Amino acid sequence: MNHVSGAVSLGDHLLFKKEKGVMKAVFISDAHLKKSTDERYKILLHFISDLKEGLVRSLVNSTDLSQEKASIHDLYIVGDFFDFWFCEPDRIHPEFKAIISSLVELQKSGVRIHLFEGNHDFFLKDYFYDVLGMDVVEEWADIRLDGLRILASHGDTADQSDRLFLLFRKMLRSRLFYRIQRLLPVSLRWAIASASSNVSKEINGNKHEILVEKMLAFASEKLKEDYDAIILGHCHKPQIRTFDVKGHRKTFVTLGDWIRYSSFLYYEDGKFYLSQYNSR
Repeated sequence: MNHVSGAVSLGDHLLFKKEKGVMKAVFISDAHLKKSTDERYKILLHFISDLKEGLVRSLVNSTDLSQEKASIHDLYIVGDFFDFWFCEPDRIHPEFKAIISSLVELQKSGVRIHLFEGNHDFFLKDYFYDVLGMDVVEEWADIRLDGLRILASHGDTADQSDRLFLLFRKMLRSRLFYRIQRLLPVSLRWAIASASSNVSKEINGNKHEILVEKMLAFASEKLKEDYDAIILGHCHKPQIRTFDVKGHRKTFVTLGDWIRYSSFLYYEDGKFYLSQYNSR
């Protein structure tokens, strides 16, 4: 995989010179994509295109970084990228084809893509891993970036006190539900998907602030272990906090969403930058 300290044009592609020892990664979550005509869908297409062109540093709201082009090594999509996922390997929902094509093009450019299952999109392995060869994370990922140890997840199970939500989540992700939905007509699947999405939103309601505090409590305990950062989605509120734990700098991030904030987290050289994307 290419690192960058400069670029030369080669046809329609960019070749980046290798920059040793520095990982670059982007984390996003909660796009809840439905229709290709939605504004957030179009914005995400622009964002992924900008990542492919090596423009990531210029997208970050920070004066610490140079504007030099930089190819990222990894894109982590930390759950609820789709508002729901009912697709078969040979039968992809038409509304998702454009965004999936953009991910495939990014992958072809040398970027590793990791999709986390959320509480809206699951059963992703059949297509994204088996067909496209992308990494799929069902629950938690233990990530290493330049020696830092990072725990990442969509975060919907961080709060173990919400029994109703956890029960509903367990039912939707059961193998029985998986087998049943595969027997249903496609139109009925998507009607169920829309209904269950609405139920999930009603269960969670406007609990974003409460979720943040519960996630913070969860992260505070985890950061006492051998983790340098905890990165979560789900609560839809972008925030980054740093702590000193026994002389070590620790970071807690909730990624926000692409409904209201168009927020993303960029990692480079041991530092995290939480920004909002402004498409040009």
